[in-house]
Amino acid sequence: MLKYVGSIDLGTTSNRFILFDKQGNIFASAQKEHKQIFPKPGWVEHDPIEIWKNTCSVITQVLDKTGISSESIDSIGITNQRETSVVWNRKTGKPYYNAIVWQCTRTDDICKNLVAQTGEVFFIEKTGLPVATYFSGPKLKWVLDNIPDAKKDIISGDVLFGTIETWIIWCLTGGPKKGSHITDVSNASRTMMMNIHSLEWDKDLVGALGIPISMLPDIKPSIDSNTWGRTQK
Repeated sequence: MLKYVGSIDLGTTSNRFILFDKQGNIFASAQKEHKQIFPKPGWVEHDPIEIWKNTCSVITQVLDKTGISSESIDSIGITNQRETSVVWNRKTGKPYYNAIVWQCTRTDDICKNLVAQTGEVFFIEKTGLPVATYFSGPKLKWVLDNIPDAKKDIISGDVLFGTIETWIIWCLTGGPKKGSHITDVSNASRTMMMNIHSLEWDKDLVGALGIPISMLPDIKPSIDSNTWGRTQK
């Protein structure tokens, strides 16, 4: 039986699934756009449920188009819009709010306050990043500050955070039925919460943001078949 490698592309405007043969040639692909949501000037959101459904849709389209079975796919890699952030409930699988997209500028005041409180050098030395609306940490703080249910459920440990690949991996690997809550270094490095020297979540960084470290995904190597999980039907 021929074996293939799949690639999920979680882009800003669309989802794609591309199937490669073992020589690296494109065998088949499918693409589906998702809605861009603009609640206010400067605010940009996506619907995480739509992105999950579209991911399933493009995978199904490729399998139907080629006639191959899912068992013929050895592995799946993911590329994604890294800073876009999702917060959801571990038990229900429901997002507390739309995904806040990397271009969104709603966290401008949060960023200014962080600089005033800690100084920008505090973040630059640990993360290599300036304090900016681009990154995930201020987006997560905005959700916890403005969405009462998310803040309330932190006490029970049911609130999960992830960039968009973490959300999709959690859904693919079982969701509420013990889905893998993980990310890799390249995505974690864009959150303003990972220490680039230790490659771990930094207690001082998350403390400055007021974020419980328990809601953050485990950081794993980009290629590690033993820890990333297996897709569920």
